[in-house]
Amino acid sequence: MAEAVSSIKQKLDTSTVAHLDNFIEEYRNDERKSVIKLVETAQKRKQAYFDEIERLKEISKYEARLYSKGCVYVAGVDEVGRGPLAGPVAAAVVILKENDLIEGINDSKKLSAKKRDELYDIITERAVDWAVAMVSPEEIDEINILQATYKAMREALSKLKVKPDHLLADAVTIPLIDVEQTAIIKGDAKSISIGAASIIAKVTRDRMMAMYDELYPGYGFAENKGYGSAEHIKTIKEKGICPIHRKSFVKNFI
Repeated sequence: MAEAVSSIKQKLDTSTVAHLDNFIEEYRNDERKSVIKLVETAQKRKQAYFDEIERLKEISKYEARLYSKGCVYVAGVDEVGRGPLAGPVAAAVVILKENDLIEGINDSKKLSAKKRDELYDIITERAVDWAVAMVSPEEIDEINILQATYKAMREALSKLKVKPDHLLADAVTIPLIDVEQTAIIKGDAKSISIGAASIIAKVTRDRMMAMYDELYPGYGFAENKGYGSAEHIKTIKEKGICPIHRKSFVKNFI
């Protein structure tokens, strides 16, 4: 008696990538249309996995080059929150293990909130070291957003327990640090370390903005994360600003 399709589907659903070859080999000669589709699905999953590994190897080239030159710890740093009208600017720094190709790491803006949350847990568990720092709206107003971004990055670096041998940064050269650094344009999509940092910074700041939404309801901080959406600007004009607004950013609306 032929094995039930539902049973075969359950096998596929619970198969790891390492077991896909066995699944494909076991059912490749089954002529039932539904099983043929399951085998095709397994083949696509296998191909998608290899494509992802190749992508991760490609975005690990900066790190690989530094390891080949004798670096032991390579860090990536990125920021989130330079553009919003409210909330802090956040920076994260991450040191991944050499050759640890964590599936899914990419520019945080290219990922869903659910995927970022999943990767946050994986990155923070598997990284050699990581840290986050924030600079408040008040200080952003005082020293300007660029200097606030640099400060957040320096503070994140200072929180690391492991000092990196080299730092990869997204498009900026951070002043006043004693670590060799390389600025990479669009680095959050070109460097696995910077991509990891972008995810940690984004998730951390988004969670904080969700808390601010409860403290200062009406501005939609949980949804807009402090950015200048039409509804956010409308609310500012109607009810004024709250303590986490950047006065230097909203002066045109009040």
